[in-house]
Amino acid sequence: MQNNKTDGEGEGGPNIQGDAIPKETSPFINIDEGKSQHYDGKNMALFEEEMDTSPMVSSLLSSLANYSNLPTGSKEHEEAENNEEAPRATKEPVKAPQLGTLMGVYLPCIQNIFGVILFLRMTWMVGIGGVLGSFIIVFMCCSTTMLTAISMSAIATNGVVPAGGSYYMISRSLGPEFGGAVGICFYLGTTFAGAMYILGCIEISLIYIVPQAAIFNLEGLEGAEAELALLNNMRIYGTIVLSLMALVVFVGVKYVNKLALVFLACVILSILAVYAGVINTAIEPPLFPVCLLGNRTLLSKSYDVCAKVMEIDNETITTKLWLSFCDSDAFNATCDEYFTNNNVTEIQGIPGVTSGILSENIFSNYLEKGVMLEKKDVLSEQDPGSSTASSGRYVLTDITSFFTLLVGIYFPSVTGIMAGSNRSGDLKDAQKSIPIGTIAAITTTSIVYMSCVVLFGACIEGVVLRDKFGEGVNGNLVIGTLAWPSPWVIVFGSFFSTCGAGLQSLTGAPRLLQAISRDGIIPFLRVFGHGKANGEPTWALLLTASICEIGILIASLDAVAPILSMFFLMCYMFVNLACALQTLLRTPNWRPRFKFYHWTLSFLGMSLCLSLMFMCSWYYAIVAMGIATCIYKYIEFCGAEKEWGDGIRGISLSAARFALMRLEEGPPHTKNWRPQLLVLVSLDSEQNVEHPRLLSLTNQLKAGKGLTIVGTSVQGTFLNNYIEAQTAEQAVRKLMETEKVKGFSQVVVSSSLRDGTSHLVQAGGLGGLKHNTVMVSWPHDWKQPQCNQQFRNFIEVVRETTISSLALLVPKNISSYPSNGERFTEGHIDVWWIVHDGGMLMLLPFLLRQHKVWRKCKIRIFTVAQLDDNSIQMKKDLITFLYHLRIEAVVEVVEMHDSDISAYTYEKTLVMEQRSEILNQMHLTKTEKEREIQSITDSSRGSIRRKSTAAFRSQRSTEEPSTVAEEESAAAPNAKNSKNAPTSTSDTSLGSPAGGTGTWTDGKALEKGPSAHTGGGKDHFSMRPEWEHLNQTDVRRMHTAMKLNEVISKKSKEAKLVLLNMPGPPRNRVGEENYMEFLEVLTEGLNRVLLVRGGGREVITIYS
Repeated sequence: MQNNKTDGEGEGGPNIQGDAIPKETSPFINIDEGKSQHYDGKNMALFEEEMDTSPMVSSLLSSLANYSNLPTGSKEHEEAENNEEAPRATKEPVKAPQLGTLMGVYLPCIQNIFGVILFLRMTWMVGIGGVLGSFIIVFMCCSTTMLTAISMSAIATNGVVPAGGSYYMISRSLGPEFGGAVGICFYLGTTFAGAMYILGCIEISLIYIVPQAAIFNLEGLEGAEAELALLNNMRIYGTIVLSLMALVVFVGVKYVNKLALVFLACVILSILAVYAGVINTAIEPPLFPVCLLGNRTLLSKSYDVCAKVMEIDNETITTKLWLSFCDSDAFNATCDEYFTNNNVTEIQGIPGVTSGILSENIFSNYLEKGVMLEKKDVLSEQDPGSSTASSGRYVLTDITSFFTLLVGIYFPSVTGIMAGSNRSGDLKDAQKSIPIGTIAAITTTSIVYMSCVVLFGACIEGVVLRDKFGEGVNGNLVIGTLAWPSPWVIVFGSFFSTCGAGLQSLTGAPRLLQAISRDGIIPFLRVFGHGKANGEPTWALLLTASICEIGILIASLDAVAPILSMFFLMCYMFVNLACALQTLLRTPNWRPRFKFYHWTLSFLGMSLCLSLMFMCSWYYAIVAMGIATCIYKYIEFCGAEKEWGDGIRGISLSAARFALMRLEEGPPHTKNWRPQLLVLVSLDSEQNVEHPRLLSLTNQLKAGKGLTIVGTSVQGTFLNNYIEAQTAEQAVRKLMETEKVKGFSQVVVSSSLRDGTSHLVQAGGLGGLKHNTVMVSWPHDWKQPQCNQQFRNFIEVVRETTISSLALLVPKNISSYPSNGERFTEGHIDVWWIVHDGGMLMLLPFLLRQHKVWRKCKIRIFTVAQLDDNSIQMKKDLITFLYHLRIEAVVEVVEMHDSDISAYTYEKTLVMEQRSEILNQMHLTKTEKEREIQSITDSSRGSIRRKSTAAFRSQRSTEEPSTVAEEESAAAPNAKNSKNAPTSTSDTSLGSPAGGTGTWTDGKALEKGPSAHTGGGKDHFSMRPEWEHLNQTDVRRMHTAMKLNEVISKKSKEAKLVLLNMPGPPRNRVGEENYMEFLEVLTEGLNRVLLVRGGGREVITIYS
C-alpha cells in the first residue's frame, strides 16, 4: 500500500492527517505549486495576469507527461535497504514503472487466486457436494469475482489510480466513511487470509510431511481427543511459524519479494502435475488401493493386508485386520459382528478418467460429524445393535457438511483478484493492464477450478474424495495421489505456495493499514501510520501479527475460511456498489476507458456478494456488517472530514434535488410543520456575533429538527467587501459549531444593512426548503439617538415577516437566556395566549422542553377573559383543547375588567408623543438632541416615581375598590412653539393652578374624549390642556399595555420564560417610536420574554 511520508517529514509531519495521496485536492497531478509559471512572450498577454493561478497548457502537459507514481510499499523498503549499503553522494533518478500486463497483473493475480484451498479442500468438496453441486459453487464464486473485476476495471480506468489498490478505489468512490469501513474489512480479510495460509502450511507439514513432529501425539487417540490434539499442535506450530514470518517481513522484505517468483513457480508446477496425472490415468492408472469392510472404508494404519486371513507357505493365518476386530488371532476368536458378516474387498482409489466413475460422483453426499465413509453401490449386512467402539478402525468424517459450509470454505480460493490493482503504481499502463490482466487471470483460474471439479469426479473414487486427510490411502494428500510423477510434487508445491502466500499477506496487510492510517479518516488508528525511517509499517505489522494470532488460535482451516470470506465479500460488494453508483449518477468525471461494464452487472455482482455472505455464515455476516457499521458511524461522528468527490456525495445531491422538487408540489401539512428558522444576527466591528445566545436559543428550539439558516449582512459592495464577508461567514460558522447548531450560514453584502436583511428574508432557503420563521433579537438600546436606524430596521423586519406570512420570534433580554450547558431544575414556562396565532404559542414551549435546558420546567398557559366572557367555560374548553393536543400544562384564565384610564397612562402617552415629535420636527445638533431627550426622560421618570395612591369609588361601579395614582408631572411646553431652542420642564402639582384641580372622572367617558365629564357624584379631575390633544388610539394602546404588564408581572414574575403575543406593527411609518414604546411597556419588569407572531397558518393540530 502507499506510504506518503516524504523524506523531510517526521512522525508529526503535515502528511499524517492529510490525504494518502499528495496534492490530491488538485485536479491535476505533479503540479509544482512552489515554482512560479514562467511567462515569456507576447502571444498570451491577454492572460498574463492569471498565469500564476491558471498555467499555460504547454506547462500542464509537460507536468502530465513527466508523471511517475512508484508504489511506496515493500519496494521502497527494499530500495531503502540497498541505499543504506550504497554511498549517498549522488541520488539516482527515479525510474518509471515498466511492468506490463503479464508480469504486473496476470501472474500476481494467478499466484494470489490459486491457494491452499485448491490443494487441501477441493477434492473433499467434490466428494461431499458432488460434481454438480461443486460446479455450482465454483461457478457462483467465479461469477462473483468476474463481475467484481468488471466493476473494478471500470473504476481503475477512470483516471490515474495511485498505489493504494482497492482501498483507494472504494474510498474515493464512496467517500471516507465507506472507504474507512471497507478498508478495515479488507485489512481484516487479508490478515485472516495470512492465518489461513499458515494453518494450511502447518496442516501439510504435520499430516503429510513430518507427522512425527507432533508435540501432542495422535497415536492411540480417537474422536474428540484426537481432534483436540491436532488443534493444539496447529496452535503451537502456527504461533511459531507466524513469529518467524513476521520477523522475516520486518527484517528482510526484499527477500520476500525476490522469492515471489519461486512461490509462483511452485503453484504452477503443482497444477501442471495434476493435469499430467489426469492424462496418465487414461493411460496407466496409479495404484492406490482402498480397503473396504462391507461398504465401510478402513483406515490404512489398521491393516497390513486388505484381507481377514492370508496364506503363507500353504498355511492360513490371520492378519492385522483380524486382530483389529477380534479378541485373538485364533479362528475361533470372538469378533465384531459386522466384521464377521461382511467381506473385505479392495478397490482402486483412482480408477482413471475412462472408468466411468463420474456417474457415481455426480450428486452430493452430505454427512454428519463422526459418520463412517461408505461406498454407495456396495451391499453390506448392517448390524443395528453394533456399537461405535470400534469406529477407530474406519475413516470418519470430522465435520458436519452442508452446501453453505462448502461455499464458505471454498470462496477464499477465488480471492486475490485485487493483486493487479494493488500494484497499479508499478504498471507501465495501468489503465490497459488492470482490466486485461485481471479478467484474463480470473478466466484462467475459473477454467482450472471448473475443470478440476469435473476431472476429480471423473478420476477418483468417491470414498477417497470424501477422505479429507487421506487416511484411507496411506495418509497421502488426496490430490497428490492423482499427481504425476509423484505425490510429493503436490505436497511440497502446496507447502511452499502456502508459505509464500502467508508472507505476502503479512507484507500487504500492514501497508493497507498504514495507508488507512495516513489518510487520517480514523483518528485512533493514526499511530499505525508511523514506522521506521524508511517507511516500513512497524506498528501496523505488530497489530497484523496480533490479529493473525487470533486466527491461529482458532486452529481450524474450515473455521477460519468463512471469516475471511465475509470480509472479502464485503469489499467486493462495495466495489460493485461504487461502480453502479457512479454509472447511475452519471457524474461528469465518470469516463472509464474500460467500456464493457453496465450498472446491471454491478448490481448483480453486489447481490451475489450479499447472498454469498449469508450463505457462508449468517452470523459471521452480521458480525462483519456490524463491524463495518460501527467504523462507518465512528468516522461520521468524529473522523476527519474529507472531500474526495465521492459517489455518496453525488447521491446526496441527487436525493436533495429530488426532495426539493417534491417540496415544491405544495406547502407542508400542519402535522409536518416545524419551525424552519432564519436567525438574523448582527456583527460588531471585529466581525463577531453580537448576541451568541441567539444561537443557543436556536439549538434549544431545534427539537423539531428542520432547517436553520443563520444570516447576517455586510454593508458595502460585493467586489470591495468580499474578504470581509468571508470573515463574517467564518465567524458565524464557528459560533454555529460552538453552539452545536446544525444548519447553514449565509452572508449578504448590500449597500445598506436594511436592504441586506430584506434580501435574507426574501431569498433565504431554496425551493420548497425555505424558512417559515424569523428570529431576531430585540434592539435593547433603541431609545438612544445613535440607535434610531436600528429600531426602524427592526420594525421593517416585523412588517416584512407579516406581509410574507412568516412567523416571528423576538427574544427580549437575550443575554439573560440560558446557555446550552445550563440546566433548570425547576420553574415554569409561562404562555400568555391573548390572541390566536395558529398555535405557535403552544408548539414553542413543547419544543423547548425537549431540550435538556428546559426539560424540568413546567408549562403554564394563561389566557385573558373580558367582561362578557365566561371564564369558567373558557378554562374547561382550554383544558380539553390541550388534552387533544397531547400537551401537559396548567391552565389559568385571567379576568381583565374594563377600568379607568389613569392619569399615569395619559402622562406616559404624552411623554411618548413628545419624544416622537421632538425627534421628528426639531432641527437640532446631535449634542443638543441628546440633551433634550435626556431632559424629557428624566422629567418623565421623576413624575412616575412620585405617585401616591388614593382609594375612590366611581359612580358606575360602587362595589369594586380601585386605586388611582395621583401624579406630579413636568409640564412640557408645546414643541411647535419652540423650534429654535430646547425647552425646559418644571414640576407642577396636579392641584396647582397650572396643573388644574385634581378630580376623578369616569373611565368610559375618558375613552370618548378627554373633555367628557359625568354629571353628579364626586368631583372629577379636570383634564390637563396637554392631554386634550393626545391621540386617543395611542392612549388606549398604552392603557392596554400597562394593564397587561401589570397582570403578567403579577403572575409570571418568577417564570423562567414568558411567551407573549407580539402586537402587529403600525401600518404607516408615523409613530414607529410609539410602537416600540408599547412593546417596552408591555414587557417591562420581565426577565426573559419571547415575543411571538404567527405566520397566518395553523401549525398544530389535534388530529393524528
